[in-house]
Amino acid sequence: MNEQEIKDLRLPSSRSVPNLEDTAYRLSRNILKMTTEAGSGHPSSSLSAIDVMTALYFGGILRYDPDQRDWPGRDRFILSKGHAAPALYAVLAEAGYFDADLLMTLRDFGSPLEGHPNMRALPGVEASTGSLGQGLSIGLGHALAAQVDNMQYRVYVLIGDGESDEGQIWEAAMGAAKYKVANLTAILDYNKYQQTGAVNEVMPSLEPVVDKWEAFGWDVREIDGHNMDEVLAALQDVRRVTDQPQIIIAHTLKGRGLSPFEGDAVNRKHGEPLNEEELATALAELDDEHATTVANDLPEPDYTAEDLHGEI
Repeated sequence: MNEQEIKDLRLPSSRSVPNLEDTAYRLSRNILKMTTEAGSGHPSSSLSAIDVMTALYFGGILRYDPDQRDWPGRDRFILSKGHAAPALYAVLAEAGYFDADLLMTLRDFGSPLEGHPNMRALPGVEASTGSLGQGLSIGLGHALAAQVDNMQYRVYVLIGDGESDEGQIWEAAMGAAKYKVANLTAILDYNKYQQTGAVNEVMPSLEPVVDKWEAFGWDVREIDGHNMDEVLAALQDVRRVTDQPQIIIAHTLKGRGLSPFEGDAVNRKHGEPLNEEELATALAELDDEHATTVANDLPEPDYTAEDLHGEI
């Protein structure tokens, strides 16, 4: 086995489910703080996707090397809904592509952390996205290139439900099914809201979304996009499919259920950062949620109060 073959065997980062939940909690705090500091950005759209992206990068799924960003054997992740860039930046910093201190320069003049991902400006960004509808086509191109070059990498594309109004999404879906591109996985961040309102009001014909993707020739599964066990299981399971592309329909909450976002009945503060008071509220709610999650993750004791003779 030559040196290149050995490099291609490198394993992805793998953390336990409690560790992944802790990571998603910390990255959610970073998303809130960096967008409030910038006074702009899309925190709610980023928070709905952060659990999925955390599992992908740190749950033993995605193969990457921050020290060799152009490693040919790396898996590709493409954020088609590019306005959720704060989530991608938080993840890339955690993965070691750049120092986390850079996060607080989001959208500053001259910062590589632009409003939408720029592959020419920031390590770890596979595609410059933000023009909605294009990411799945880009991912299909990468996946087909892997087949042509006899490479084993996989391609993951995160798309939005509002973005699914775009016809190019469905053109790419047809193409991927025709060529049986089994190394392509799409993930739908189904948070039910887009810029101008609820998806079922703006474009109600998106449903039945599962039936549509199945009719287009894809392997489809539905999950709770904020349940780390379900997210991880789905990302692991799609790799067993060998004859068709796959899509994971991740039901999520825009703003991850935090009250400052839930209080906006129109679009969950799409493209609107929190003010300082709202930020304090959201961070406190995240802290409470995380404390509950940690408590639930603790193993059951193998003794009872009676075993301790009342000394507890």
